[in-house]
Amino acid sequence: MAEPISIIKKRVLSEEEVKQQSLDQLKDSVAEHEQAIEKAIAVLSELYGSGVLEAAESLLKAKAKVAEIALHQAKRPEMTNMINNGLAAAGALSAIDPDQTAKLLSSVAKGLEEAKEPQDKKLTMFSLMSTLKDPDVNRAISFGLQFLKGMGKGLGE
Repeated sequence: MAEPISIIKKRVLSEEEVKQQSLDQLKDSVAEHEQAIEKAIAVLSELYGSGVLEAAESLLKAKAKVAEIALHQAKRPEMTNMINNGLAAAGALSAIDPDQTAKLLSSVAKGLEEAKEPQDKKLTMFSLMSTLKDPDVNRAISFGLQFLKGMGKGLGE
């Protein structure tokens, strides 16, 4: 009968064998991803040629100084106000129906197109009153009045 195995010898690779294994794995990886590596080299070459790579390297080397400047700028009251206003605006925009916003913005664009056409006629009180009969003008004024009414209610709360 054979003797049971009681000792397992682990094969320890020499430093040269470990390096050779790493090189083999690297060769396999390069062969597998040849096109991606070529594109990455092309991108790096373009970045180097335009000076962006050098600027990024300088930025990384000066990261402590850059972080200090950024932190100093972020602590300014103007920046704090801007961040708070941005958050408030984002909150307000999230409460508005996106379809309504799109319709309003397209209407503003149409209004700007109409407004840039030259007006040769002098505006009189009578022509202003008769303009109210125009359904488009009436719709815009009604919208504006409803908007002001809603805004007044919001300010009163």
